[in-house]
Amino acid sequence: MAGGRERGARPQRPWSVYRANTFELSNEMIGLALAGNSQDPDEPVLEFSVACTELVTPALDRKPNSFVAASCTTPPQAFWTKHAQTEVIEGTSNPIFLSSVAFFQESNINQQTQVKLAVYDVKDRSQGTMYMLGSALFPVKELLQDKNHRLLLELRSAENERVGNISVVAWQMEEKRDQRTPVAHLPDTINGRTVLPVDESLTESMGVRTKYASLCKDTLLHSVFGGTMSRMYRFPTTDGNHLRVLEQMAESVLSLNIPRQFVKLLLEEDAVRVCELEELGELSPCWENLRRQIVSQYQTIILTYQETLTDLTDYRGPSFKASNLKAERKLEFMPTNLHVQRMRVQDELGFDHTYDVITIGAPAAHCQGFKNSGLRKLIQKFEEAKKHSALSSSQSIVYIPQDIVRAKEIIAHINTLKTQVSYYAERLSRAAKERSANGLERTLAILADKTRQLVTVCDCKLLSSAIQALNAARPEYIASKASPSADSEQVVLRNDQDTLLAKWSGRNSRSSLHADWHEEEWEKVWLNVDKSLECIIQRVDKLLQKERRPSDGSQDSTHSDLQAGVSKKDGSPSTEEAYPGEWSEALYPLLTTLTECVAMMSDKAKKSMVFLLMQDSAPTIAMDLSLQYRRDVVFCQTLTALICGFIIKLRNCLRDDGFLRQLYTIGLLAQFESLLSTYGEELAMLEDMSVGIMDLRNVTFKVTQATGSSAPDMLPVITGNRDGFNVRIPLPGTMFDALPREIQNGMLLRVQPVLFNVGINEQQTLAEKFGDTSLQEIINLESLARLNSYYEQFKEVLPEDCLPRSRSQTCLPELLRFLGQNVHARKNKNVDILWQAAEICRRLNGVRFTSCKSAKDRTAMSVTLEQCLILQHEHGMAPQVFTQALDCMRSEGCRRENTTKNVGCRKYAFNSLQLKAFPKHYRPPDGTYGKVDT
Repeated sequence: MAGGRERGARPQRPWSVYRANTFELSNEMIGLALAGNSQDPDEPVLEFSVACTELVTPALDRKPNSFVAASCTTPPQAFWTKHAQTEVIEGTSNPIFLSSVAFFQESNINQQTQVKLAVYDVKDRSQGTMYMLGSALFPVKELLQDKNHRLLLELRSAENERVGNISVVAWQMEEKRDQRTPVAHLPDTINGRTVLPVDESLTESMGVRTKYASLCKDTLLHSVFGGTMSRMYRFPTTDGNHLRVLEQMAESVLSLNIPRQFVKLLLEEDAVRVCELEELGELSPCWENLRRQIVSQYQTIILTYQETLTDLTDYRGPSFKASNLKAERKLEFMPTNLHVQRMRVQDELGFDHTYDVITIGAPAAHCQGFKNSGLRKLIQKFEEAKKHSALSSSQSIVYIPQDIVRAKEIIAHINTLKTQVSYYAERLSRAAKERSANGLERTLAILADKTRQLVTVCDCKLLSSAIQALNAARPEYIASKASPSADSEQVVLRNDQDTLLAKWSGRNSRSSLHADWHEEEWEKVWLNVDKSLECIIQRVDKLLQKERRPSDGSQDSTHSDLQAGVSKKDGSPSTEEAYPGEWSEALYPLLTTLTECVAMMSDKAKKSMVFLLMQDSAPTIAMDLSLQYRRDVVFCQTLTALICGFIIKLRNCLRDDGFLRQLYTIGLLAQFESLLSTYGEELAMLEDMSVGIMDLRNVTFKVTQATGSSAPDMLPVITGNRDGFNVRIPLPGTMFDALPREIQNGMLLRVQPVLFNVGINEQQTLAEKFGDTSLQEIINLESLARLNSYYEQFKEVLPEDCLPRSRSQTCLPELLRFLGQNVHARKNKNVDILWQAAEICRRLNGVRFTSCKSAKDRTAMSVTLEQCLILQHEHGMAPQVFTQALDCMRSEGCRRENTTKNVGCRKYAFNSLQLKAFPKHYRPPDGTYGKVDT
């Protein structure tokens, strides 16, 4: 039998010959034959291929364009249910179909299930006119009981005339070469698949370390992805074997979960900003008016975010946003048509290879429209407006961008370090109560370090001048009143427009307007912090010395404290004997002083920075917040896709030590492919998308151990603000334990995003002939530079064996060189850029994303093409079936169902005129496209 035949002796067969493994199936095993394979949750319970011979059409001079539709019925059900259909094969009476018919566990078939195979002849694919040539029936039990699991059935027309034959071949899942066992010696079989005894010591972590993780059954992936669709194919290879291909598409609960979290964070961030402005205290009338304007603008935007959060919380629809809802205001933060597209390939040796692509409608602010262009131009306009307002306004202060960035950093550092100083001060107090010498020393070292960091942050010219500005903004402030000495050159500052200009015209000069005295006052504030810390250090030293040498006494302690500038409220006992509360009593007043000094310094510094930012944003606040809102919408969509990609990549590569090392060393490569044109609205969408993707550089990931085993426990958690978001990814304990120590210890994992765009539709033709393609060229050049930089980083710190193996004869440096040549070449619709960038991404362990306007039509053409290119280049699929395989996936694959999910019609939204402008490999087969709403 074929199942027991030696592989090495098998002769080469022509590509057109299908070979199915056959197997013995004893009568008592038939009951188990449809149980599925517990080791492989995506294994179908039954899979068979079909081929027809001697098909006859009424018109003898014409050969049929045929496909097979499979329907089934299981008693007591009395009606037929359509289950699957094959692709259309044109112009032959003997078609061999590449798409197989697969029944998965949820199909609920059994031995009594009847299967009807109806063969149709399609007269006109574009019009969809067809008629049924003939049909045949068989029970599942008959296919299972046949010795070779092959059936040859006669096709009968409605008039009961013979119109040809149809053969049915059930497939066996082949095992790896080194696991092949003659059938006579099999220990057991289930569903015809070999079951071998396994050393129990190897099975404990098998589920965690296995290379393949099922979208449907894996603990982590099942909590994130759902609604999985599956299609199966059998493709012949150049060596006469076959490839078993499982294509899947799933949506994600994160499409809703991430926007909810994200909008909540934005609300909190903007509410904090309003609080900071309110806490500035009393300001003179002109500054008070500015503050009111800014707060009013923030309150308006906060109201919008609150409405959005309510809408997202109340939403009860599917866990993906259909493309016809992309301009729906209530859902604008949700990504459009977000899915994971998976291809799983198993070769003759049983080796598994999984390829995932995240597909998403171009992240863009559809609800806000594109009349005023997209984010790139809007940011440019905003920066120009800011410069113009700085020159013309008499109430604003000109700060260079570095000052604004620095001010935000100072606020963040102060918030963090102030909290840390308070925490370690409390820890030091606890160590003193417990009389723990080691704890005291260790905690003091950390406290001293954090306090000195805080002092360093506060000792800067920018902060000093900002404090002066805030003082000058107080009601009835006059510089001469506060100045300790009069001077003939003294300038009086009053809080009106003209004097504000006078004040700020000299802000960078330390001697202007007699600022020295105010700077001295500020220096005293942070010097007090320094002195308070020194007092604590000296006192701890004395206490520890006394602990180690009890006979030395403590007569110097009061004297040393006075020298340090701190007077005691209560006298310390002068006795040389230690007593239980001595350490705590000695340190408590000093720690209180330090905490108070730090709070005073932090409060003063933070308020001055808030005031600085208020002045900077005042003239353009309305434009600023409108732009920020658009940027938030776009970024949220992009972030959701990135998190989906990160989770699925991490789960797939849990056993790949090279990838994990690369992940924590140089970060994750996220490669976005876009098919948008650079004409009309899509040009503005591309602007939005490019900014959203570049903003991903502010995202880091942290992997943690999940607190529980339920699905909500596995969902990612976002923290942070617009200056930087962190995404915490919880993993089940067994998976977390498989990670390297660096990741387990909470190392932040970075992202390097790149975007390559090539427009392929008729609008791109217009852009190339009459419009402008410069944005596409700029984006591709920028991404090429980042991609080269990422690879250079890789070569510097990591060995080549971290990367996945490839059958390609072209090395990575060569691929990058070819990509560079194509990016620099001014060639229309140069899709080689997309193919090469995708291959480089896969070979650099990156995550792939593909987009067009709605991720439905052009995206479908791209991902199916990518799948077929992978099958041919990496798995030896016979080149003779490349076009047939491509048409097969496009006509009967998951992406065809994606169109139905989005617009309720099983057609791609193209017309024949449009497709003439498409590159050849991006055109769907006849009959699969037509006029459809997008």
